[in-house]
Amino acid sequence: MAGVLFKTLSRTILPIVLSIAVAAWLIHRDIDMDTLRSIRFDVHTFIGLAFALLFVAGRDFGLAWRFHIIADGALSWKRAFRTDIMCAFTSAITPSVVGGSALAIFYLNREGIAVGRATSLTLATLFIDELFFVLFCPIIVLVVPWENLFATAGSDGTFFAGMEIVFLLVYAGIVIWTVILFLAIIARPQMVQRIMKRLSMLRILRRFRRKLHSMADNMSNTGQWIKGRPWKWWLRVLGATVLSWFSRYFVVNALFWAFVPGSSQLLVFARQFVVWVVLMVSPTPGGSGVSEWLFANYYGDLIGDIGIAAVIALVWRLFSYYIYIIGGAVMLPSYFKSENS
Repeated sequence: MAGVLFKTLSRTILPIVLSIAVAAWLIHRDIDMDTLRSIRFDVHTFIGLAFALLFVAGRDFGLAWRFHIIADGALSWKRAFRTDIMCAFTSAITPSVVGGSALAIFYLNREGIAVGRATSLTLATLFIDELFFVLFCPIIVLVVPWENLFATAGSDGTFFAGMEIVFLLVYAGIVIWTVILFLAIIARPQMVQRIMKRLSMLRILRRFRRKLHSMADNMSNTGQWIKGRPWKWWLRVLGATVLSWFSRYFVVNALFWAFVPGSSQLLVFARQFVVWVVLMVSPTPGGSGVSEWLFANYYGDLIGDIGIAAVIALVWRLFSYYIYIIGGAVMLPSYFKSENS
């Protein structure tokens, strides 16, 4: 256990170094004393920061609630919250394309959930998260004009054109992956199971045969488990998912309300969908470096001052990233050392 603990803690170094390096670069490039003097730290600002922290808590409450629901009470609130924090910590120290889901099975098993059931729960939460993006992104596009998301007048056209391409490609990938998950765990689990096992017979895939068979069986088992869920269960799980993701987005709304009160709150919220979709393919641990740069440039036109945009980007990362690095690092030693209670 000590080796696993040391290895996990050592992996926190790279994302922190990357994030601090980009933060230092943003501060050097965009933030000076005039920028800091232009920020009004008054009651309005501190109320906005307090709301941002409240939404951080809302994000974690939503995910802990979801773990509590899908486990059918097998996870106490304490254990559900602990699982949420550890998954967030894992997401912060692994590339965004990997995320915290890979170790969610391990964390659930540590909390007393059998491996097979933990796998089913993890696949279910993965599907629900992907479904959230598939359903809500078109709604956002219908409410907010496309040109406000990607082609704002006077902004860096090349940057926004690149954002648009990446967003469309990643969203298309999410839709395809969600359809596969839907077929695999809800609509046609046996059919997908047979297809995956037949594919494993191909010469090019033979070395992955065991993993493909295991994945096919897990998806089939998840399908059998999830089919028996009543519609009220789905409503509660989707409600917890919406609460967690909306709370995550509202953190940025609160920061804009604190520092740029005249900005369009609807547009700030809508752009968060774009930000998180794009960050799904970030190659760096926890989106380190990419997130800060992306945020400052993508929201810069709404603020009008790249220095203020950099300040908000750094505060956003403090609330959405560093808080989980710290929380996970503090929790990790006791998590591995002691028996769960």
